Amino acid sequence: MQRVKRVCVVAGLLSAGLLAGLGAVLAQSAPAATADTSKGKALVNGDGMTLYTFDNDTKGKSNCNGQCANLWLPLIATTDASDSGDFSLITRSDGRKQWAYKGKPLYSWTKDTKPGDTSGDGVNSVWHIAVP
Repeated sequence: MQRVKRVCVVAGLLSAGLLAGLGAVLAQSAPAATADTSKGKALVNGDGMTLYTFDNDTKGKSNCNGQCANLWLPLIATTDASDSGDFSLITRSDGRKQWAYKGKPLYSWTKDTKPGDTSGDGVNSVWHIAVP
């Protein structure tokens, strides 16, 4: 039984480490780009996925943490990223830097599966496509 517990603990620690590493891999040094979607022009991340803003955020502060941030992935910046034009960096509650556009933090939606998808637009009447 003790061996099974140890294996579970080690597996959990490895998973946590892999997830933390994945966040670093997904970080972007450049701000968002612009692309066409079925709903018009939108800001997109480095993979071409539509970006969104959250009405419950305040200028320069993300209020999407915990389970919210598991569904709405913050557009995390690399540690060497810097403000550029209308794009700025905010500090999240976990200490990571997140890209913001005109002060509004940017997110992608886990239910969008391919570039150009816009299924997050209008979710709970508080999520909206980030438009340039």
